[in-house]
Amino acid sequence: MKVVVVGCTHAGTSAVKSILKHQQDVEVSVYEKNDNVSFLSCGIALYVGQVISDVNGLFYSSPDELKNLGANVHMEHEVLKIDYEEKIVHVKDLNTKKIFSESFDKLVLSTGSWPIIPNIEGIRCENVLLSKNFNQANEIIEKAKTAKKIVVVGAGYIGVELAEAFELLGKEVVLIDGETRIMPKYLDPEFTNLAEKAFTDHGVKLALGQKVQGFTQNGNVVTHIHTDKESFETDLVIMCIGFRPNQALYQGQLSTTPNGALIVNEYMQTSNPDVYACGDCVNIYYNPTHEHKYIPLATNAVRMGMLVGLNIKENKIKYQGTQGTSGIKIYDLNISSTGLTEGVAKDYQLPYGVVLVHDSNRPEFMPTFDSVMLKLVFDKVTRRILGGQILSTYDVTDKMNTLSLAIQNQMTVEQLAFVDFFFQPHFNKPWNLLNIAALEAINQK
Repeated sequence: MKVVVVGCTHAGTSAVKSILKHQQDVEVSVYEKNDNVSFLSCGIALYVGQVISDVNGLFYSSPDELKNLGANVHMEHEVLKIDYEEKIVHVKDLNTKKIFSESFDKLVLSTGSWPIIPNIEGIRCENVLLSKNFNQANEIIEKAKTAKKIVVVGAGYIGVELAEAFELLGKEVVLIDGETRIMPKYLDPEFTNLAEKAFTDHGVKLALGQKVQGFTQNGNVVTHIHTDKESFETDLVIMCIGFRPNQALYQGQLSTTPNGALIVNEYMQTSNPDVYACGDCVNIYYNPTHEHKYIPLATNAVRMGMLVGLNIKENKIKYQGTQGTSGIKIYDLNISSTGLTEGVAKDYQLPYGVVLVHDSNRPEFMPTFDSVMLKLVFDKVTRRILGGQILSTYDVTDKMNTLSLAIQNQMTVEQLAFVDFFFQPHFNKPWNLLNIAALEAINQK
């Protein structure tokens, strides 16, 4: 069987490795238009901020590794068109400019996503950059060397991490977002208030509830950025306002949702059963609300890629869905979340309840202990756990991984309240923080 994989970042790399490991008598050809594979874009801020010394650590695979595993790897090759009926891909070698075709029995689409670029005059200026891949990270680092004033547009995870990285490098930083809070998709106000204070305490200017309307240019360089409320002088602008699926190769030929993401079944098959898809070009099943959503996370991508490899010959293992679990470190604050925030539960008009726990990570009789804030969101009718968030200067973020499992298994607060967690004073309290939150939820009717 001949398999062609289009795109080789997180999902594509995972799919190639999984196919070659789990399947026999399969020929795999990979087409990637960049000169690298498997770049961890979530590490861009660490790279920019000089937290990591060896950038090679941000790659968990390489073209040579995939070749050694048996794949036919074609780097800097762009797939121009796919004939789904005849099962042929048309490819351009970006170095030689040669165009050729290759047939396939099964196709894996891992075309990923691309940053949303607003239609603003000057957006293509040389000091207005995107933050997605390795080459863009290198460009950001190079231009940041001489920049004194930097504006980051978009206060999601990538934007806030870059804002912190630039501030720690001694830059004058402005963080702009149209929302009134940073990271509102992941966290409720109790948590974003503390994160925002950490930024302002370090001198970062937060321009929230503001929409970018234009630039002032000097030749091909932006000198000022204008919102609907303020203007900021700048040497460098980083656009981080979100991502959309790369849909050019399948638009109008395979079933998608309105946002352009592919619809796949639980085995990662598209509307064409010989075409599988994984990663940021796919809408995935979201367990807290039992619907398909667009959640472009590397963790989702590698899981989907692994499943493609397991199922490409015969459907064996179903995708279990996601809770959108994520984490971030902002200065001294360790933050993570999973499932629904209170704000999203309210938007869905769910009969939700919330518990907010302020406690310590271990007994107060210990020589040291740290404050922890934990929030639990649950359905008052079904008692099912819907989501949670946690914050502390001590790293207790892994509790959201535990809560993610509880959501996936549709546990109730009554069940979570009495889950068996160990106790040892060096690590925790007799009642685990998740137990404590669930016990409080039991009292809410």
